[in-house]
This record gives sequence, structure tokens and C-alpha cells, in this order.
Amino acid sequence: MDFDPTSEQTMVVDTVRQFVETELYPHEDLVERLDAVPPELQREIQAKAIAVGLYAANMPQDLGGGGLDNLGITLMERELGRASYALQMLVARPSNILRGCTGDQIDEYLLPTIRGERHDCLAMTEPQAGSDVRGMLTRAVRDGDDYVISGTKHFISHADMSDFVVLFAATDVEQTKAGPKKKITGFLVDLDSRGLEMRRGPACVSNRGYHQCELFFTDCRVPVRKRLGEEGRGFELMGEWLGATRLTVAATSVGRSHRVLDMATEWAATRKQFGQAIGRFQGTGFKLADMATELEAAELLTLRAAWKCDQGRMTDTDAAMAKLFASEALAHITDEALQIFGGMGLMASLPIERFWRDARVERIWDGTSEIQRHIISRAMLRAHGS
Repeated sequence: MDFDPTSEQTMVVDTVRQFVETELYPHEDLVERLDAVPPELQREIQAKAIAVGLYAANMPQDLGGGGLDNLGITLMERELGRASYALQMLVARPSNILRGCTGDQIDEYLLPTIRGERHDCLAMTEPQAGSDVRGMLTRAVRDGDDYVISGTKHFISHADMSDFVVLFAATDVEQTKAGPKKKITGFLVDLDSRGLEMRRGPACVSNRGYHQCELFFTDCRVPVRKRLGEEGRGFELMGEWLGATRLTVAATSVGRSHRVLDMATEWAATRKQFGQAIGRFQGTGFKLADMATELEAAELLTLRAAWKCDQGRMTDTDAAMAKLFASEALAHITDEALQIFGGMGLMASLPIERFWRDARVERIWDGTSEIQRHIISRAMLRAHGS
């Protein structure tokens, strides 16, 4: 198991880091102040990302993407994770689940998204169905050549910057030994469809400028040809294509942790109290040591999971461990960094308080820390027949 980057991976990391520092960092204060990315800036960043070959880097080359493997895209996500989420997401990595498109869906959704002509979002979560995805109440009922969809989705990230949604809805119920279980199906739904209303969701303390939205479906008719995969096989579709999203959160957390630790270390080395740099005091120096150790462990877990994914051997436990540890490491590292900065850490004139706020969501979305622990412990017990 060798995590030393290849020459190609080193080039990708260097290119992404330079892009982040020159094209994203300079706009962070503006986005924080406006709680939005101006449309002209969105177009500018997307165009530059396409020009340098960073756009859709997770998609196969034969489809027009960058063709990076999982380790390569994880290294890229790590570097992008240093920047404001509202800005880094403009260097789009289309949802992997779009590779499940077939027939006309490829030309209508997949290829235009890879080219940057269309933008996708994903809708699973509902007011009464967060971690319990099968508890969703949104229904899709077959009616001739259409499905009629009714229900509500919320916490739908960047729907206001998208033009179609990958939607999951219940299409049937099957009886099992454990009781009735809903069968879930995926759909490709244009956001301007009749019977679909999008609203901006409540303001969130994390990731200003990157909004979550609510989608309201009222007898929204979606043609059968826009069903993604087979009816009732939505969970299998999620399992095949969405498992790597936990690696994205892990890699993003690792990247942000690097930026925070670098800033905390520089501050500890230059800020003087009682006649010496505060980093020389054991109370501060030990914090830095713990932060660095925790970050190293988080990075190794994340790279190991990505490497195993490329070998076709990554398990749910691998992804869960990486997501769990990296997101919780970020929380601890940002909190300790704020403590090292003292009162200045809470001031809006420095980005530390923003990193601290933004870190909080990483332990919630794409599966809470509790869900990740559940995945890990269930796998351990299952090995013993429990």
C-alpha cells in the first residue's frame, strides 16, 4: 500500500492548489458578506475550471471528464476543501450517480452536466426522513407513461444553482419478515417542471453562500423515460454510485484541517506573550502536536479508503471510518485553533470563526457521525452472527 503520489497526481495537486489560492481564496470575504456567489463570478470560476481541465474531473475521459481515479479525485477534493464551499463547488464534480443514465438520458443529462451546460443536485432528505431514508413520504405513482410525484424534500444543497434534480421517491411497499419496507426509485426531474416548486431553506450557520433548499412536488408528472434505473431499485443505485460521497466529506475535512492547522501554527510561532512565542508554552505546543497527529491519522484513513476503492475492495466500513474520523478531527482542530487564537479567533476579521462554523455541518450531512458509528459497529457484530 503506497500513498506516495505519482507524477500525474502531484501535477493535479499542484494545479488545484494554485487554482484554489489564486481563483477562490480572493473571493471568500465577498461570499461571506453577501451570503451568495454573484452569478458573474460563478460563470467566471466555472469557465476557468474548464479551461485548466479541473471541471468534471471525476467523470470518465471517454465521456468528456477528467478521468481521475478515486485516489486522484480524493487528493483533488482535499485541496478544494481548503476553500469556501460555495466557491469550491463551482469546480463541479457531477454526482457519480449520473453514470447510471441510459439511452436518451445520457445526451439530455449526463453529457451536458459534464460539459458544464447543466447542473445537478440530489434530493433524498425529507422533514420526516433524514437518516431514515426509507421513511420518506414522497410518493411516485405510475400513471400510463408518467409517474405522478407528490411530497416534500428539504436540505437540498445548491438546488438554487441547479436546473435538474436526481430525486428519490417511494414507488411501492414490500412485505418482509421485519415488516413493511418501502421500495425506492430514482428519477431525473427538471426543476422547471410543472407541479414542482423550489424555495430557499432556512439560513444555515455553516457554508454561507452555499444554500440548502426545499422542493415541493404537487402531482408533478415525470415521464417514465426519466426514471433512473429500475423501479424499486433506488437503494441499489445509491449503493453503487453514492458510497464515495463519504470520501468527499472526509477529503474536504482533511483539506480544511490542513489550512486551519497551518494558520494556527504560524500564529503560535509569531504571537508573543510573556516575552516568547505562545507556541513554546506547553499548553499551546501540545495542542499543535495533538492536532497534527489527529490530522495525519484522518488523512491516512481517507487515502486508504480511496486506494481500496480503486482496488474494488472498499467496504462501507472503510468509507464510514474515514468520514467519521476526518469530520470529527476537523471539529476538534478548528476548535483548538480558535482557542490558540484566543479572542481574535472569534473576530470576523480572521477566517478562523468561519472555519469553526463551517466545520459543524461535516458531522451531519452525508450521514451523521452516529450513522457512521452504526455502520461500523453493525459490520463488527455481523461477523459474529449478531
